[in-house]
Amino acid sequence: MKSPVVKRSIVIASHKTSVSLEDAFWKGLKEIAGGRDSTLSGLVDAINTDRRQGNLSSAIRLFVLDHYRVQADSNRAQATRRDLPARGATSALDLNGAGGPPA
Repeated sequence: MKSPVVKRSIVIASHKTSVSLEDAFWKGLKEIAGGRDSTLSGLVDAINTDRRQGNLSSAIRLFVLDHYRVQADSNRAQATRRDLPARGATSALDLNGAGGPPA
């Protein structure tokens, strides 16, 4: 049975290293790099520079997870804004006079 973890060699900070990640994280990382017009090595180098603790593989997983969490939160916020009536909008009742002030 093939392991879901894929080990790949990558150059960061002019040093060759290997990183073991599940295929889904590799795909996500490549997608993020492409969306930022960055190379995979450049993005991993930035993640490596910013990490506070833990190993590089864990830092990459957390970065990818955070990226998609932020994206999901943004999508939820946009959906909520679309569902809310605009300021000053009148309801259907107000438009037909049924909900307006007494005459």
